[in-house]
Amino acid sequence: MGTTVSERQHRDARDTRRRLLEAAAALFAERGYERATVRDIADRAGANQALLFRYFGSKSALFGEVIARNGEEQLRTTPPHELLEAALRGLLGPGGKEPGGRALATLLRSVDSGDEIGTAVRAISDDYARVLASLSSADNHELRADLALSWLLGIGMMRVLVGKEPLADADPDEVCALVTAALGTLLDGLPAADDKP
Repeated sequence: MGTTVSERQHRDARDTRRRLLEAAAALFAERGYERATVRDIADRAGANQALLFRYFGSKSALFGEVIARNGEEQLRTTPPHELLEAALRGLLGPGGKEPGGRALATLLRSVDSGDEIGTAVRAISDDYARVLASLSSADNHELRADLALSWLLGIGMMRVLVGKEPLADADPDEVCALVTAALGTLLDGLPAADDKP
């Protein structure tokens, strides 16, 4: 028995929505929120601009969903004690193209884009900070998590956006080893350097 018109339309809508999200994620990571236009997102997705507004409502709502989708994927699939290194490696990888790196690169390029964007950034930052806070047994574990997250974002900014040398071309393994060792004093739930394979 074949599929009904309704089933085909639903499948087509789901596919179009997915393509729009993927195109938006790529363009936001490449250009930042302001310079990624709705027209360019729709063109890259092979869709009409009207569909972008139909499925997401606005460019800022689309951005929020991109940030949430990529960040939630990393939060869902990464054990808490590996989250900081996974996010850092995403930033240190080739162009920040890994899912978590793309979310952080997008966040870094778009952080000053306005109130709706700030809300999306705060929401995903809060989720990351909550997981990182669980790695510390100290009374001020929330502050420690915010400091660790701030350092991670600062490293991303200096490497990805500013291109500061020698950090921009530093070996990801060396950067991760130095950062996780230093952050071990903040977050006592991180594996010790000699515990890693």
